[in-house]
Amino acid sequence: MSAVKRIGVLTSGGDAPGMNAAIRAVTRMSIKLGHEVYGIYRGFNGLINGDIKQIGKRMVSGIIQRGGTILYTARCPEFKEEEGLQKAKQQCIEHGIDGIVVIGGDGSFRGARDLSERGIPCIAIPGTIDNDIACTDYSIGFDTAINTVAQMVDKLRDTTQSHNRCSIIEVMGRRAGYIALQAGISCGAEYIIVPEGKLNIKEVIKKIQSTLEHGKQHFIIMITEGIGDVHTMARMIEEFGGVEARTTILGHVQRGGNPTVKDRVAASQLGYHAACLIDKGIGNRVVGFDRGEIVDHDIAEALEMKREFSNDLYDIAHEISF
Repeated sequence: MSAVKRIGVLTSGGDAPGMNAAIRAVTRMSIKLGHEVYGIYRGFNGLINGDIKQIGKRMVSGIIQRGGTILYTARCPEFKEEEGLQKAKQQCIEHGIDGIVVIGGDGSFRGARDLSERGIPCIAIPGTIDNDIACTDYSIGFDTAINTVAQMVDKLRDTTQSHNRCSIIEVMGRRAGYIALQAGISCGAEYIIVPEGKLNIKEVIKKIQSTLEHGKQHFIIMITEGIGDVHTMARMIEEFGGVEARTTILGHVQRGGNPTVKDRVAASQLGYHAACLIDKGIGNRVVGFDRGEIVDHDIAEALEMKREFSNDLYDIAHEISF
């Protein structure tokens, strides 16, 4: 018989489509295993401040198709300090919470690790649109994000083509180019610029000039945020490339929208397995996918893992783009 009686669940960091599906799976499986489930609102910030309420099976009905997170999310610098961690631990004790499922990115994993080390078992679920968590092949929210980008760029291409322009589109990703790469391929982008490669504006301009000579007069360039100033890039393309250029920063719209089937299913799988682990009193683990199979890793080890960028896919993108 499990010693765990009450399980908490929270979402932390940036929201990602599919988080609600994970909350639903954790809640329903935990209740089926005989536990009470408590929603911790606004991430670790809510845990520190006691923003905690019991949730039941009916409360998670009708949320699997919704974007965002019904538990809300927030960043919490205080949780990085020992005082904040002790406050969080005390709230768990006062509410009788025996373990927590944390849904978020690598920053959330660090919080789950630190709380596990202080006696509150935590299981982490990867939820970030950037898909940059090294310990899993796939992170909740990525598929929805790239489909959102593809839909928006498809619309933007109509205007780009009508005006014979070059559209430079900045997408999210932080230090990872997975959104730009896969969305760029799906949209037929002529050039994709990612953190894992080198930004060479001269090469971009050279390819534009070469393609202009062969009759094409409109272009899509996809770039991951934070690499370079897209407005400066547009001015250089206009000056040296001989084509009118405009910039579009897609921003936080990439985080929203109804999750795709893939994200709903992946979130349900990970939520189910997280609930099973926490039921056994196991903590300091992160669940994920390895070649389609569910696996779990020690959080500290998971944070040390490095993910290799798909250079083959990147090369394919540029071989077929012009």
